[in-house]
Amino acid sequence: MEPGRAHCQEQQHSVKSSYLPVATLNSKLCLQSIVDHFKDYPIFEELTPSQRDFIEKRLSLSLPLSVTANLIGDGVYWERCCKQRWDLCDVSYYGHSWKRMFFERHIENIIELFVPGVTNPETVLEIVSHCKNYVKRLDISQLLPPLIEPQEEEEYSSDLESENEYERPSMDHFNFGVLLDKLTYLEELHLVYRVKECGMNFEWKMFEMTDKDCESLAKALQSCKTLKILRLHLSQIEDKNVGCWSKLEVLNVCDNGIGDPGAKAIAHALSKNSTLLSLNLCLNHLGDEGGEAIGKALWKNNTLLHLNLGGNKVTSPTAVSLSKVLAQNKTLKSINLSCNSLGEVGGKALEEAMSDNTCLTECNIGLTHVDEETFSIINQVVWKNKRLEEKRKAKEKTGK
Repeated sequence: MEPGRAHCQEQQHSVKSSYLPVATLNSKLCLQSIVDHFKDYPIFEELTPSQRDFIEKRLSLSLPLSVTANLIGDGVYWERCCKQRWDLCDVSYYGHSWKRMFFERHIENIIELFVPGVTNPETVLEIVSHCKNYVKRLDISQLLPPLIEPQEEEEYSSDLESENEYERPSMDHFNFGVLLDKLTYLEELHLVYRVKECGMNFEWKMFEMTDKDCESLAKALQSCKTLKILRLHLSQIEDKNVGCWSKLEVLNVCDNGIGDPGAKAIAHALSKNSTLLSLNLCLNHLGDEGGEAIGKALWKNNTLLHLNLGGNKVTSPTAVSLSKVLAQNKTLKSINLSCNSLGEVGGKALEEAMSDNTCLTECNIGLTHVDEETFSIINQVVWKNKRLEEKRKAKEKTGK
């Protein structure tokens, strides 16, 4: 061993045993020795900021997370880890934190490649102890189903066998119950129950949330006390799977299969909810029963700020129901009814309601068969409300 390195190791042991300041370790040789032996002797907190910077720029990126996760703070080291692993690294999306980016994307990758019945759940639990303090949002873009063993081909097939093809056990996915209660800072969860690259193995079951998935996710969400935003789309959610969780602030279930029964269930929860700020039900299959139920629920709700019912099957009865809300509601800021058939009757109802509304600053009624005059009048009211809102905020900011 080189004399200089041996001397530096001696100093390292001295620091660990006597807790003396490490200000004397200012030679590059000693600092490099710390880098080389960091796994066995992770000296870091005792160093000065400039010495830490030297270490972070040179540490091996293959060090186990059990060593680095809770020792090295946000900065150069985690930036190096991210850029080595991913080509695109927009740190602004992660609150300008490289450490948060690394751990959120790392656990997302683990979940997206998790195969139920094959992958050991311990692979997820092992990382949780290291990342739980740094994960605020998870954006899961795929969830893999269990592997299905190929059935042996028989010489003759029958109609009965063909029918049994549709009676296979449902494809349940990763159980978030093993994870969510341990992520004590998680605020956003975005999920898509699908397989991104299925190729010739395509089956519709690869693109849906099963009943068991729904039950396990509901239990997991109840255990996650910090969650504010849930986005669950493109997952073939149907009426029987719909529920609203009491502490959420944002619920986005756009582009699923929710119809009137599901909308009624959401409306029932909405009438009793005091935390939800945004509800997105666009691109589902709501009809007027569901639309009217949402409208009636808003008579009792005074916290919802944003409602999106665009791209459903609602018509004038829904517009009439919502117009009664707009005439007296002092909370709702935006509503999207675009791509529905509201017609002249629905448009006139909204126009009359808006004459008494001073709070709504966005009202999207594009492609709803509303006549041009009504469309223009409603937009003028919205524009006026928006200007009043801007003036109010400016006044509050200046204190005048």
